[in-house]
Amino acid sequence: MTGVAEVITRVHRDEWARVVATLARRIGDLDIAEEMAAEAFATAVERWPVEGVPPNPGAWLTTTAHRKAIDRLRREAKRAEKHREALMLLDTPEPLGAIDDDRLRLVFTCCHPALGMQARIALTLRMVGGLTVPEIARAFLVEEAAMSRRITRAKVKIKAARIPYGVPSRADLPARVTGVLAVLYLIFNEGYLSSDPGKEPVRAELTAEAIRLTRLVRALLPADGEVAGLLALMLLTESRRAARVSAGGELVTLDEQDRGAWDRDLIAEGHALVRARLASGQAPGRYQILAAINAVHTDARDIRDTDWSQIVALYDQLARLDRSPIVRLNRAIAVAELDGPQVALAEVDGLPLEGYHAFHATRADLLRRLGHSEQSRAAYDRAIALAGNTAETAYLIRRRDQLAGS
Repeated sequence: MTGVAEVITRVHRDEWARVVATLARRIGDLDIAEEMAAEAFATAVERWPVEGVPPNPGAWLTTTAHRKAIDRLRREAKRAEKHREALMLLDTPEPLGAIDDDRLRLVFTCCHPALGMQARIALTLRMVGGLTVPEIARAFLVEEAAMSRRITRAKVKIKAARIPYGVPSRADLPARVTGVLAVLYLIFNEGYLSSDPGKEPVRAELTAEAIRLTRLVRALLPADGEVAGLLALMLLTESRRAARVSAGGELVTLDEQDRGAWDRDLIAEGHALVRARLASGQAPGRYQILAAINAVHTDARDIRDTDWSQIVALYDQLARLDRSPIVRLNRAIAVAELDGPQVALAEVDGLPLEGYHAFHATRADLLRRLGHSEQSRAAYDRAIALAGNTAETAYLIRRRDQLAGS
């Protein structure tokens, strides 16, 4: 029984988004797709312990969910035409068009220009990334109830505006790619350092899926610099995953990581993408600059070899494109290495990030380096209260408890 339960958990993680994406494409209704996928998994929980796990769990779930959707459409049908349409869904194939991956097709569909950018991203994270509403809310730094309303409104607008779940043509892709990249980046970030205390601190299945989908986008849009930049950013970040969390389950910061454990193949591929973008002579976008910052970090064999002046210069370039306080916070972390913690603290104080745990963690570290133990402890306490990642929480607690006078 326990073995079957573990299989169902794994299959849910691996197949949920694919089942939802396939149903959404076939029936054109996100709510029904999500509900029927949930019912299919509930049926699996009831039947698999008795009948055994099917040879192809994903196909079994998709077929079961599809049949449940057909039954629902039949029950709801009021006219003969609708009944015939429901029957046709059983066997009618759809052209694949420019995209033959169901989940990527749904990403591009949810990122329809008729929806606001934040609604596109939130909806796609829920339907394709499989993230929960609380996880998405934390990614946007908003309340869970507000995020739930945003996702609901996006679904309603799709239905009311009759936005089709058809295959985006190749001509449609460039207009939607900005939202697609934002979604994939957030999925990757949730995998790299999960915000859910009930999940593993690092969710390799999410980072792997984000990288896979980004590779597909790059194959579709090989000349798009931001697509290449995002792929490079993911690869260079993923290269450090093995050194990111200690055997005891604690976050290992960049300055303490075993750089010998970094994946040199991923680093080489990421660096090659960054160099190719630099050689293009085109002005870089946000993801390309973030990838260049990561290239500087992964180029240093030791933390002491890091070119902090180049990193600060890259953040200055990024700040001209993205004025968000998080960019300013990350720039200040680099400034601390170049000009000292006092200068960095002056830049950090006053940033409108009171609800963001990394803001308080950064202040705590700067105050610690300045010898202000009591203020540092208070900042650590605030960061610990806000942090959702178990590995990060363990690290913050240890650093707080190491303060003088503890």
